[in-house]
Amino acid sequence: MGRKFVDCREMPSEVKCSLALVADTENELLEAAVMHAVNVHHHQDTPELRSQIRSAMHDGSPPAEAPRPMA
Repeated sequence: MGRKFVDCREMPSEVKCSLALVADTENELLEAAVMHAVNVHHHQDTPELRSQIRSAMHDGSPPAEAPRPMA
């Protein structure tokens, strides 16, 4: 199984966060991303947030260039 990542640069945010998180497992990545979303972006840890994060996961490593934000 390859690495997975989520990239805050893809998400619309007032914070303009440039953090990308990478992990070997989806569950490890999900837990780290939820902690980040709650502590930095002040989201609530809900099933909807977890679903949104799972749908934003990619295989591999984040690109050096900023990706286009998701609509």
